Amino acid sequence: MSKKASCPICRACKTVVKVGAVTTGALFTVYMLNLDQKLLAWAYSRVNEMFDRKDVDVMF
Repeated sequence: MSKKASCPICRACKTVVKVGAVTTGALFTVYMLNLDQKLLAWAYSRVNEMFDRKDVDVMF
């Protein structure tokens, strides 16, 4: 039995569906685990550490 060659349109559709499924799965995981807010909280604390060490030019 020889393997049939699939048409280019079918391969393109399968590729689009696979990419969409992987993207949707990744975004769902980020949403459910609240990873975006955790990343921003980590970055915000690093930025605050960096700017808290700087000397202040103006004292109120």
